[in-house]
Amino acid sequence: MSYTFMLDGWELPVTPGALQLKIKNANETLTLISGGEINVLTTPGLTDIEFEALLPSVQYPFAGVSHSPEWYLDKLEKLKTGKKPFRFVVTRMLPGGSTLFDTNLNVSLEEYQIDEDAKSLGFDVKVTVKLKQYRPYGTKTVTVDPESNTASAEQQREEGDGSPDASNYTVKSGDCLWNIAKKLLGDGTRWKEIYELNTDKIENPNLIYPGQQLTMPE
Repeated sequence: MSYTFMLDGWELPVTPGALQLKIKNANETLTLISGGEINVLTTPGLTDIEFEALLPSVQYPFAGVSHSPEWYLDKLEKLKTGKKPFRFVVTRMLPGGSTLFDTNLNVSLEEYQIDEDAKSLGFDVKVTVKLKQYRPYGTKTVTVDPESNTASAEQQREEGDGSPDASNYTVKSGDCLWNIAKKLLGDGTRWKEIYELNTDKIENPNLIYPGQQLTMPE
């Protein structure tokens, strides 16, 4: 089975061998006066995601198009310090080409750990990445008028709609706009949005080439 891991539009050079998604429980168990218990069902908590990834310093046959470890570490640092959510996408494909379920979440980078070991890794670098699902939120201020005994609420802060800012994607061999939209946006029919944002680079939407830098919609 083929896996592809994408963070904010860029792909990990070596697909992690394991992925852990923990969907947290937010239900509450209450004890009644009678001594019995009930379970109050609430919205699930935020999903925690964890995986390890190899960042090779040399080109291996099993690695995709890759940059130096420094390039990926710089990307991770920008995600950590940027204070903005981004899209985490995992696509799963069977050997015959049929697609299984995808993981497509808006997340934040909580922490990452860099490991270097000359004995087991050589010149390569291993990173352990922890992500957390992101949900948009907003706050309001309430003003009370004592004379009329009324209150009015005003939107003070709005944390977006949960979609990451527009980012770039580098076209890879075998890509088409439909597959890119499916992988990054979760819906292949949104390929037209990508095309319309890149008409200065794409003359024919059926013809895109490896190495092209495409602007992705929000």
